[in-house]
Amino acid sequence: MPPKFTVRVYGILLDSNKRLLVSDEFIRGEYFTKLPGGGLEFGEGTRDCLKREFKEETNLDVSIGEHIYTTDFFQISAFNKVDQIISIYYFAHTSEPIPLETKTELFDFAPHQIADPNGESEVFRWVEWGSLSEETMSLPIDKVVIGMLKKMNL
Repeated sequence: MPPKFTVRVYGILLDSNKRLLVSDEFIRGEYFTKLPGGGLEFGEGTRDCLKREFKEETNLDVSIGEHIYTTDFFQISAFNKVDQIISIYYFAHTSEPIPLETKTELFDFAPHQIADPNGESEVFRWVEWGSLSEETMSLPIDKVVIGMLKKMNL
């Protein structure tokens, strides 16, 4: 199969305590911490994609705010080592309080969630702004965005 481009759209959701929502994921035997979002589907705009992904993953209705960043360097997919990834990041907003079950510990999965080494599972966690760093994230493009956000006066 020839290489292709994969477009991913991610959201930066901060709560009123300036905590960032992250997704801890178990994917085919590996653990990742990334920003909420996912793949753009054919016929879909990037903002609509992010709204759909938030609804599917978190059951939250979000509004999409300011564009933050679009990948401007070559990045191969972490998952198939063939596709080039282009990621687009926006601020996402929702009403407070945010009705979402979250974990407090890194990779806090129930045993059944990670029992299948070929399976996939996801839990959400809030990261305090003061402890947020590029090292919080697993994926290279997310690291760039966190570095940018930390330089902003949010």
